[in-house]
Amino acid sequence: MTMSRVSVLKTSPATILNDYRRLLSLAQYQDILDKNKRVLLKLNLSWSLYYPACSTQPWQLEGVVRALREDRYADILATENRTVVTDIDKGLAGNKWSSILEKYNVPFLPLTQTEWIPYHARSDTPALDEIFAGTHRIPREFIGTSIIHLPTVKTHGHTITTGAMKNAFGGLITERRHHCHRIIHEILVDLLTVQKEIHPSIFSVMDGTVCGNGKGPRTMIPYTGNILLAAEDQVAIDAIAAKIMGFDPLSIPYIRMAHDRGLGCGDPDQIEILGDDTQNLNFRFNTGRSPVISGDQLFRKGALSFLEPLVFHTPLFFLAIKSSWFYHDVYWYNIIGRRRIREYNRTEWGKLFESYQ
Repeated sequence: MTMSRVSVLKTSPATILNDYRRLLSLAQYQDILDKNKRVLLKLNLSWSLYYPACSTQPWQLEGVVRALREDRYADILATENRTVVTDIDKGLAGNKWSSILEKYNVPFLPLTQTEWIPYHARSDTPALDEIFAGTHRIPREFIGTSIIHLPTVKTHGHTITTGAMKNAFGGLITERRHHCHRIIHEILVDLLTVQKEIHPSIFSVMDGTVCGNGKGPRTMIPYTGNILLAAEDQVAIDAIAAKIMGFDPLSIPYIRMAHDRGLGCGDPDQIEILGDDTQNLNFRFNTGRSPVISGDQLFRKGALSFLEPLVFHTPLFFLAIKSSWFYHDVYWYNIIGRRRIREYNRTEWGKLFESYQ
């Protein structure tokens, strides 16, 4: 049995684009992604507003796209979805993706503007069947295309950590994917099963230049990590990222379940690290929950779960959406977030972000 491999490099703002080129070469990505097939770049939009480590970094997008163009990948398509609390156009601007896509002539497909078709997996997907009762739909554009996921290294209140596997959540489920939160770990495993059926190749490039610690995926404390990761094995890259963050990967349900189902390797002792040594890396992160995520879990699977049909399946859900928007975009971002962003902007990574148009 071939051992799973994860490529890891240390990096700096001065060398970041060249380091992405080195990372992809180290991971031998051209042996994984067929140049004769379309390559989807699945961006990670966790917030319409920019916040460090929250969404795909501009240098992450540019580093990958530049390498693809230099290596003569002609058919590249960037894509992302919206949620009930994010806006794609604002995200493109706020995270400075638009100018990069224009620079390298990469079209962008909002998943709100494409056809979603019913998909019945050949393998068992019990969690998807439970939530969608056999009516799960996926974007037609995804079938038969290779995909590169572009997540960041951060914690998440619903899944402890988030990365490559979680990034599929925004691509293969409609904007009403919040209904999956009750059994989110099982959903992520089912989605990896689906990905292996519809994509000829899956690859992930994870940015840990600035990581997110605490109440992710939005209200986090930025942490300078200065690392990049890449791998074909989605479970392995999430496992190594989790280990670097300070977690036991096999104690995280979605990683353990995917490992047990043979969808990838979640045991760091069975994963070969290419590039820089990560043995002594431990960021000592902790996962917290924002009031919004705590409330979601309380009504989804906590003491008030008997109210779930009323809260999430009636017009009352509009109030939940507005409450989330007010807490994140109005209160937290302005009272806490802006101060942290000002501190971040004084760092070399913050200055690099500001240099993007």
